[in-house]
Amino acid sequence: MSSITRARVADGLRELLLRHTAERLDEVLSASAKADPTYLDFLDELVAEELLAKRGRRTTMQLKIAHFPSVKTLAEFDFKAQPSVDERLIYELSTGQFVETAENVLLFGPPGVGKTHLAIGLGRAVVEAGYTAHFTTTTALLATLAQAESDGPKALADRMMFYRRPDVMIVDELGYLPFEKRTAHLFFQLVAKRYERGSMIITTNQSVGRWGEVFGDDVLAAAILDRLLHHSHTLTVSGDSYRMKHRRKTTVSNGRARP
Repeated sequence: MSSITRARVADGLRELLLRHTAERLDEVLSASAKADPTYLDFLDELVAEELLAKRGRRTTMQLKIAHFPSVKTLAEFDFKAQPSVDERLIYELSTGQFVETAENVLLFGPPGVGKTHLAIGLGRAVVEAGYTAHFTTTTALLATLAQAESDGPKALADRMMFYRRPDVMIVDELGYLPFEKRTAHLFFQLVAKRYERGSMIITTNQSVGRWGEVFGDDVLAAAILDRLLHHSHTLTVSGDSYRMKHRRKTTVSNGRARP
């Protein structure tokens, strides 16, 4: 292939947004010359590699957009340390099938047992499966909604639409602080907008029976739970706090604890 033809092909690939192939053109041509594939096999391999690269770029971008606070994967989760967690169910959920049917995932348990790790891990898994996600803490979510409401009906509608768009909305640490009446109603509006349209993953340290206290209104709590639990998977994570275990190990290793 002449240098002129090569440059023309490279320019054409870039114009077609086939960046991966354009960047690897010399490598692709060299491998093809050695293997001598049919035209169809050559194109098949070329298309497959380009699609794989494009999906990789998309996943990288969507992981940034999701605003996960840290990198936590399901592979890193210590299921042996938390036998209360149904590992099989978690990996079934990681395929993203629950997103297709707009089902929710509710993770109950005391602080420090790995609920946030599981939520982030599931979120990353569904993003890698091709879906979109957004992560927020309950405190940040309510502050944003309250500010939008103060800014007027359009601002609130726009913010609700923003939270409506992701395939999966992850709300962490629900119940650590009680809701004010105003923010409780805003949260209900969000749940209602996503009901049977988009999935939610929620972590909470409060049992269902105490949600009336969390929202300051038994009727409102029942309405929220009705929508969240209608199509859902609930997991209760029990056991000791990872952070407390780590602290005890550190204390022992530093020689400040005695048997």
